[in-house]
Amino acid sequence: MSDIKKIKELRNSTGAGFKDCSSALKEANGDLDKAAEILRVRGIAKASKKMSRDAKEGVIVISGNSNKTSLIEINCETDFVAKNDDFIKFAKELSEINNECSSDTQKLKNTNMNNGINVEENLIALIAKIGEKITIGKTKTIENPNSQNFTYQHSIIKDNVSKLGVIVSLETNEKNDKISIFGKQLSMHIAASNPLALNSDELNKEILEKEKKLIAEELKNSGKPDEIAKKISIGKLNKFKEENSLMTQNWVMEPKKKVKEIISEINIADLKIKEFSRIKIGE
Repeated sequence: MSDIKKIKELRNSTGAGFKDCSSALKEANGDLDKAAEILRVRGIAKASKKMSRDAKEGVIVISGNSNKTSLIEINCETDFVAKNDDFIKFAKELSEINNECSSDTQKLKNTNMNNGINVEENLIALIAKIGEKITIGKTKTIENPNSQNFTYQHSIIKDNVSKLGVIVSLETNEKNDKISIFGKQLSMHIAASNPLALNSDELNKEILEKEKKLIAEELKNSGKPDEIAKKISIGKLNKFKEENSLMTQNWVMEPKKKVKEIISEINIADLKIKEFSRIKIGE
């Protein structure tokens, strides 16, 4: 095989540039396997230099079925790379593996991909090939007994790849059109309203403390008596809890009603929102 043909084959198998392939083949005395190994080692060095940069773009991918569904966030530096075919192909395969691993990140990184190489090494190779920092971000798998999962994706790039993804799990023994329509609408509501918890008593305490401080700062120079300011503070905090808890949010499709009222109107005795997850790039 001629040197040019070897370089071409090495480029096709590794995605590396012409000069890098030529240099690696020279170092490996024309051995393609050894040259590929050299490029992988160099790729690790190149990738490590890129890991100090910011990666706030990327994609969200959803995989699974109505019983077990997973979300995964894969970050990169630019929106251009987020639409790159190699990046999307990697993200889609990674999402399937993530669902199999139930969002166990360490297990995910050690699992082999279709090319027989594990996720972590493929990630390093992709960084070297594309030239941007790429990281695995948030992951979530939802699987509950007697439940159906519903999903929604916004700003779809391709197939199950988007900029925002939602999974919501509904516990019920029934399977009918009424449940399906509500599940889809609820996942759309979560995408639009971004609830922080299912109920107010599940809201993160650190978030509530931060909100209390913001309210106190806002009222500090209001000139109102302490007793009145305290009542206003309680009212504002309760309003914050209401607006950020899914069950007490105004229903997007009918804002005069709360989510919990819509559930009551559906009139299915055992219907219950079990849990949900919402991941958006950049948040």
